[in-house]
Amino acid sequence: MPTYTVTSVGISLSQLQKNAIAELITEAHHTNTGAPGFFAQVFFKSQELGDHFLGGQQNSNPHIFIHGLIRSGRSEKVKTELMARIVERAAEICSIGKEDIWMYIQDIEAEQMIEYGRVLPAPGLEAAWRDGISDKKIAALNADGVKIS
Repeated sequence: MPTYTVTSVGISLSQLQKNAIAELITEAHHTNTGAPGFFAQVFFKSQELGDHFLGGQQNSNPHIFIHGLIRSGRSEKVKTELMARIVERAAEICSIGKEDIWMYIQDIEAEQMIEYGRVLPAPGLEAAWRDGISDKKIAALNADGVKIS
């Protein structure tokens, strides 16, 4: 479902910061879209300063890029509020300015995604879809501390 990739450039994020950002994104996505929190997944990548260019020139300032792939069907207002919330808190967590965090949301039609072995439901139909997740997969997720609700 929602898949967020957080790429840090020229800044090393601690495990505590990564945990806080993952929790932030999960909570913000759930609160703003209504999708269950267990749908959200967050990946972290790190790049050296020499790997980032702006205007064709090597950038020498730390940046964080957050790219979210989400199911289409959310209003512009929902997406704007979601991004603003994430950027505001991520800046605090990472101790960098909001101008150094760039965020993008990209919509994907539900029928263009398969997770847990099945095509994803349209927004609002998650409960019935969740009921099709096997007991074995739910047990594995619970063992990792993922709350399936």
